[in-house]
Amino acid sequence: MDRLDTLRLFVRIVDRGSFSAAAADCGVSRPVATAAIKALEQRLGTRLLQRSTRHVQPTLEGEAYHRRCVAILADLEDADRGANGAVAGLVRVDVAGHIARTVLLPALPDLLAKHPALNVHLGEGERLVDLVREGVDCVVRAGALANSDMVVRRLGTMPEITVASPSYLAAHGRPQTPDDLAGHQMIGFVSSRTGQPLPLEFTRDGQVVEVPLPARVLVSGADTSAAAARLGLGLVQAPRYRFAGDLASGTLVEVLADFPPTPTPLSVLYPSNRQLSPRVRVFVDWLAETIGPGLDGGP
Repeated sequence: MDRLDTLRLFVRIVDRGSFSAAAADCGVSRPVATAAIKALEQRLGTRLLQRSTRHVQPTLEGEAYHRRCVAILADLEDADRGANGAVAGLVRVDVAGHIARTVLLPALPDLLAKHPALNVHLGEGERLVDLVREGVDCVVRAGALANSDMVVRRLGTMPEITVASPSYLAAHGRPQTPDDLAGHQMIGFVSSRTGQPLPLEFTRDGQVVEVPLPARVLVSGADTSAAAARLGLGLVQAPRYRFAGDLASGTLVEVLADFPPTPTPLSVLYPSNRQLSPRVRVFVDWLAETIGPGLDGGP
């Protein structure tokens, strides 16, 4: 391996925490990767990586070298981009599946047409992944976010609504205000942070009111929650875009429209400890410019 390839391999090993994963990412065998890092450490006269049976992490010297390598490689990529104006390579993004299908994909052809050498890997998930260790460039997340060391860039807000099926409303009545919810039930969406179902939320006279209702069905996935609502199992709240087809067909009906839940923010997150590569910067800017404006108006 030449010197630049070795630097890229070293950065990938630190990012992934694994020789095998980094070797696969760089298109070399594990023995070639091991020999290249051993030769690099011998040339520098210092140990860069601490190896264990399950994980690889940098030494103090390795952390400093990693920061310099990331900056050098980013500068090189920027120089290449400036020379030919091209944005190339693979952007790995993790996003909840429904957002990927209904928000990102419809706008994606324009981005790919503008940058023919750009490729996008859409990983579907709702947990807050370890971007660096799992080799992900950025994640798109809905809702309030826990404090982290990542950069958070707000894309927009998604208007939320309360819905139920016609069969549920026929059995329980159609509430006119939150005060009419006695005797109703919700589909309990279980919080990943607390392990408890989230209460329904309404805005009345500028104030947010939380209403916990009985829930015979508890779910932890947004698609499952919507499916349960279609079956008449309770009231549910989610961004309006998720129910566009159901509302149009009459499968679900909006209720308490005068008392909407607070809008849900949508954000993109990426590591704060490294400079964005041109391909990731272009992708993040595209998210903010293309996805963001549509969200505020309600997709």
